[in-house]
Amino acid sequence: MVGAGATGGFFGAHLARAGRDVTFLVRPGRAAQLRERGLRITGLGPDVVLDPRLVTAAEVDRPYDLVLLAVKAAGLPSALDDLATAVGPGTVIVPFLNGLAHLDVLNARFGEERVLGGVARVMTMIDDQGDIVRLGPIADLAIGEQDARPSDRLKAIEAELTCAGFGIAVSSDIIRAMWHKWVFISTLGALTTLMRGSVGEVVAVPGGDRLAPRILAEATAVSAAAGYPMSKGGIAAVTALLTEAGSTDTASIYRDLVAGRPVEVEQIFGDLLDRARALGVATPLLDLSTMGLRVHENRRVRQRSK
Repeated sequence: MVGAGATGGFFGAHLARAGRDVTFLVRPGRAAQLRERGLRITGLGPDVVLDPRLVTAAEVDRPYDLVLLAVKAAGLPSALDDLATAVGPGTVIVPFLNGLAHLDVLNARFGEERVLGGVARVMTMIDDQGDIVRLGPIADLAIGEQDARPSDRLKAIEAELTCAGFGIAVSSDIIRAMWHKWVFISTLGALTTLMRGSVGEVVAVPGGDRLAPRILAEATAVSAAAGYPMSKGGIAAVTALLTEAGSTDTASIYRDLVAGRPVEVEQIFGDLLDRARALGVATPLLDLSTMGLRVHENRRVRQRSK
């Protein structure tokens, strides 16, 4: 498991607790933190405390069968260098990053034949102590071949990830699934960062319940133009989630924004808008959200350089 943050730490911990042979590849600072405190998951359900098997890049000395990649977009270039020794002729890499740009990077570096598509759904965050806080009940993974064909390795990976405390599914069209997650996170991200509040807080003000459907219409138009339209049922389900009165749901990019941390503006929004422009799709609300997040990133970089 490359990364032991809010996503990788959550799924990797559950795999380890289920008896799977899991090693976490982490940076030295995170390794020191985990060796001191353990890998901890709090929030919904009973707390989990795990003494994980850890390696840093300098300690990787052999290839692994399966590499699950769960890092932020900004950490991807260094993560690829760190995991290079772990990738051998039979290694399969499954990335769980937002958007789609990372697939091109992984395909170019390791070969498309080694890379699957993946979707992770989980509501977690890292607190100031480095512990993983679970914010909601959703926790599942989907995997699939990039060319949508069935394969024996998919069955083997599904079996390895089954019964580990989260859902696992093999998708017959994983690129479509990745697009549709992208639609959801970009809509939720734009809604909460533009309005600086949770779904319920936005819905509670006059006209607030009309904003999410307008942003969603832009994101679904981009997905449809790219060849991956959402069904009416899928759109209705997302609309219901993003207009739910009293909902405390926020996007991870919103939580990073209000905490003053780096935000995945280019991975989630910049790439989406580049595709929208190429496809001739207008996205004024997504444009506005992206502009605000870029202002945040520019200000953060300037402050760090002083």
